[in-house]
Amino acid sequence: MPLLGDTFPELRVQSTHGPMNIPGDLKGSWFVLFSHPADFTPVCTTEFVAFQHRFDEFSKIGCRLIGMSVDQVFSHIKWVEWIKDNLDVEITFPIVAANDSIANKLGMLHPGKGTNTVRAVFVGDPEGKVRLVLYYPQEIGRNMDEILRAVTALQISDREKVAIPADWPKNALLKDRVIIPPANNIEDAKKRKGQYDCYDWWFCHKSL
Repeated sequence: MPLLGDTFPELRVQSTHGPMNIPGDLKGSWFVLFSHPADFTPVCTTEFVAFQHRFDEFSKIGCRLIGMSVDQVFSHIKWVEWIKDNLDVEITFPIVAANDSIANKLGMLHPGKGTNTVRAVFVGDPEGKVRLVLYYPQEIGRNMDEILRAVTALQISDREKVAIPADWPKNALLKDRVIIPPANNIEDAKKRKGQYDCYDWWFCHKSL
């Protein structure tokens, strides 16, 4: 399975939007590729509706959504139709039909959890590098607000060269402020408290 910082494995796949080359077709965009155990299952249906409800928010930060399972494309298409007809939600992002080879390449098949794919989440950056990996068991649905928060935080961290505190932007200590990387020499350590708000020279923070 790909690790943090690795280039995302090249995948040529079929999706509900036609053939895709991942990550090649996503070059220049952040993306969230997420797998689900199976079409026409309750938890997965709630997840797809939740992702779609946040589609505009992901789009605003330049992040594309791609679903994936080992179901065939015709099953994905029928499921999308069912969601539209019964829940009045139109799924506008592609759903990839993976095979076992692709699923194994991404570490999505866990023998201890059966033959369906687990709920994997891969966040990739515009260069196709893996920046975040999450795995959930089949019985637990994901929190899409956390995934959106994580992508936003990664973008801010890259742009501002800062670290992001726990529960950002509602951290108990810092609220929506961000953390300055610790000084790595004595001279810079002495200057820190005069440059930023600090608890100590190794724990300084600022507003965005």
